[in-house]
Amino acid sequence: MLRRKIFDLLESEVRSYARTFPALFDKARGTELVDSSGRRYLDFLAGAGSLNYGHNNPVLKSALLDYIADDGITHSLDLHTGAKERFIEAMWDIILKPRHLDYVIQFTGPTGTNAVEAAMKLARKVTGRTNIITFTNGFHGVSLGALAATGNSHNRAAAGIPLQGTTVMPYDGYFGEEIDTITYIEKMLCDPSSGIDLPAAMILECVQGEGGINMARPGWLRRLRKLCDEKEILLIVDDIQAGCGRTGTFFSFEEAGIQPDIVTLSKSLSGYGLPFSVVLIKREYDVWRPGEHNGTFRGNNHAFITAAAALEHYWRTPDFSNAILTKGEFLRRRLQKLAARFAPDVVAVRGRGMMRGLVCADPARAAEVTAHAYGNGLIIERCGPEDEVIKFLMPLTTTEDELDEALDILEQSLGHVYGRSLRRIAPSRPLEAPLQLVPPASIQPAKKRVAAMARRTNDTGAKKAGPITAVKNGPSPGNGKGRTNGSGSRLTA
Repeated sequence: MLRRKIFDLLESEVRSYARTFPALFDKARGTELVDSSGRRYLDFLAGAGSLNYGHNNPVLKSALLDYIADDGITHSLDLHTGAKERFIEAMWDIILKPRHLDYVIQFTGPTGTNAVEAAMKLARKVTGRTNIITFTNGFHGVSLGALAATGNSHNRAAAGIPLQGTTVMPYDGYFGEEIDTITYIEKMLCDPSSGIDLPAAMILECVQGEGGINMARPGWLRRLRKLCDEKEILLIVDDIQAGCGRTGTFFSFEEAGIQPDIVTLSKSLSGYGLPFSVVLIKREYDVWRPGEHNGTFRGNNHAFITAAAALEHYWRTPDFSNAILTKGEFLRRRLQKLAARFAPDVVAVRGRGMMRGLVCADPARAAEVTAHAYGNGLIIERCGPEDEVIKFLMPLTTTEDELDEALDILEQSLGHVYGRSLRRIAPSRPLEAPLQLVPPASIQPAKKRVAAMARRTNDTGAKKAGPITAVKNGPSPGNGKGRTNGSGSRLTA
């Protein structure tokens, strides 16, 4: 108990996720977290998308331990190192060159928001303009420049000063599918009396993570790219959460067949949860003068090592991408069944690949569902304007059995909250054997994997549930981002 109290006594009130998931975690492997009492959890939060290859991935861990054991350089500012060389070569040979993307790589400070700041500064420097168009429900970070491009009022309210230099436009589908928001944006930019200054850039996520797993359709993205070209506006894609394979392709914009002028990457780029961010810049727009945007920790060599190992191991062939799409389709089908079963309380399924969302009609009930799931060993967060979307960001290496187990827990939690009678689940078990990651070469063909997963889904064998107790203790701790869910209770095991 003393170990828990130290956080209340000495850690800032700004902490967030720990309020929603208050266990004291000690170990992790793959998709599994283990707390100090030995209890096992399935981690479908995964560092808010920073652990696409799972906790302590053995391939990446081995590469990092070997590098450290050989006294490899840890910190190097922007000096040339062998570790940086290996990452640049892997990024070019495996990711950029095969996609015909002639980008140079800028190493920024190690956070996603710093990469966004650099991208926006560069767009203004290239064009000589100041305005940046952002989109409804977008999230780009909480430093002041990136915060000005972020829609969420909770985050914006903490700025303390007016947020300037951006204009918000409606994202695809914001007014419903029948409203063409590109036509609206085009009209605003073409009308000299619209009050909108011609922007330096537009910045967007192809799949909005914090905003509610909203997807921009490929055709909408292509038309936006065309509009940017016509108006000589740079297009920035923030791929910090949706990139690195999350949607099934390495970049989230690949499905649309577009080439952004600038791309920001972070989160799972290092592959191991290590801080690491880059900005990818079309060569003709790399107009920085030396040191104009810098940072002490832009030379994280440990992240170079694990990032290169991840690219070399998972992305040399299409097998890993195909596996993501296969598991993503399985996830979509099961979520569609849950949406149909729990309608009208569950109203929609959103997303692409292994970035999915289950939209609930009542945000407070969505909070109860995720709290009950946590009590049964599933860590999963919510997103959206009112935290009404249950958000799936499990590691891309999550096994079929783990997907089934997590979805069974979620189904039981939906039934508990919405009053449906469902089969019960077994209590979470201690972590035993190491998670065995399937190497890309041995991944089954998509149709066979979907069929195998479907057979397991139809298994109706009864399982016993562990005890769950509702504890009234004032306002709910929220979804991990500082917003309360209004349910007034939390669930503990």
